[in-house]
Amino acid sequence: MRHLIDFGDLSRAEWDELYARADKIIDAPERYLDACRGKVMASLFYEPSTRTNFSFQTAMLRLGGTVFGFADPRSSSVAKGETLKDTIKMVSGYADVIVMRTPWEGAAKAASLYSDVPVINAGDGGHMHPTQTIADLTTVTRLRGGVDGLAFGLCGDLKNGRTVHSLIKALAKFKNIRFFLIAPRDLAIPDYLRQFMQEHDMAFVEVTGLETVIPQLDVLYMTRIQRERFIDPLEYERNKGIYILTGSKLARAREDLLVMHPLPRVDEITVDVDDDPRAVYFAQARFGMFARMALLADLANMSRSVPAPVEIGHGPVCHNPNCITQTEDYLPPLVKRNGEVECCAFCDTPLSGF
Repeated sequence: MRHLIDFGDLSRAEWDELYARADKIIDAPERYLDACRGKVMASLFYEPSTRTNFSFQTAMLRLGGTVFGFADPRSSSVAKGETLKDTIKMVSGYADVIVMRTPWEGAAKAASLYSDVPVINAGDGGHMHPTQTIADLTTVTRLRGGVDGLAFGLCGDLKNGRTVHSLIKALAKFKNIRFFLIAPRDLAIPDYLRQFMQEHDMAFVEVTGLETVIPQLDVLYMTRIQRERFIDPLEYERNKGIYILTGSKLARAREDLLVMHPLPRVDEITVDVDDDPRAVYFAQARFGMFARMALLADLANMSRSVPAPVEIGHGPVCHNPNCITQTEDYLPPLVKRNGEVECCAFCDTPLSGF
């Protein structure tokens, strides 16, 4: 049984196979109407979502499967105090695959420890969003013919942007990628990702201005400043609206630039950009549905498997206040190494200094 918690769970060969399936589905979706006939997807969304939630539901329905779940945890037994473990054990008895989004970093990893069926991470707080990355790479590959050798500009909230975190880790599997990390210093990428890029010899520069680097980019990946990730509202007010892509700024960009955005946008891309042929963010959302069809066609058809027992924890070893271990104290104290640094295996936060 396989889970998709982090894009790093896939090898480059597995990604190539997944894209090949997505490419075929894009060209002839009618051939996959029965790919998940009789299969059931559980959709557990503890956090608001439009595109990801609808995209997964539509993908499963287009494959001939069915869907149940919730988009508001207050309508589930979570509101009564049910643990994540119990929710997952119960739901995995009903479904063939679980798709979940939560505000808690590492929650999908925690769920995978107790599920009898594959778990797909549809976003865990500000940590990872691997299926958005699959949508992103499908878009770039389909429109540019490949990913190797491209220059990516990642712009906006790189500290809390789970889509950016997943994309950086995924692009380590490709050759000769160059990064321009465009963010205010308050919202720069987390230290563990910076270290990850250094260890994987990924070429990157960190800058605070968009206009100076836009002529060098093959892909410009815009992100919003995420109000919901800020503990301090004054920090949000300092940074909102700091990067706004306009039609006039695009005049300096390459003719074959791809302007992408995981959506939703607020004010970081003006509406006059929508009609520019380089703006592909709405096509990106549609490609994401096909990419998720390719993923579900594989994972929803896997055999059930009861997971091995895991150690019972007695409180968090991680000091990240957004880590799932802070609320689910039975979770095992899992530790992994990111380079030379010991980190929480759920949320990737370094453990030193705790």
